[in-house]
Formats: sequence, C-alpha cells, structure tokens
Amino acid sequence: MAALARPRDGRMIGGVCAALARRFGTSATTMRVVFVASCLLPGPQFLLYLALWMLLPTEKPASTAW
Repeated sequence: MAALARPRDGRMIGGVCAALARRFGTSATTMRVVFVASCLLPGPQFLLYLALWMLLPTEKPASTAW
C-alpha cells in the first residue's frame, strides 16, 4: 500500500480522493463516485473531506537525477 499523501497529478479539487484511491488500490474515479454517493447519506462526509484536504501532506516531487 502506498503512503497517504495527496498526489501532484490526477487531482480534481484537493486530491483527497486520488490519495485514498492510491492507498487502497482502486481508481480515483471509483473513489470519487463512492464519495459523492456517500454525501447523499446523513453524516459529516464533507467536513471529513475538508479535514483530510488540510491534514494530508502533498506528495513530494520526484527528484531529478542529472
């Protein structure tokens, strides 16, 4: 499993769904659909997304070797 960090590429808004998709080995589109569907249920999903957006670090850029 990959480390939980927001990727620099493949983001839509904050990169939270892309980070979770990498972590759990699924596609980012699937994770986004699951998130949108979960927003139809009562609960703090949107607040959790905002919290993860602020708390998850951004993925470090790959080092370029000369």
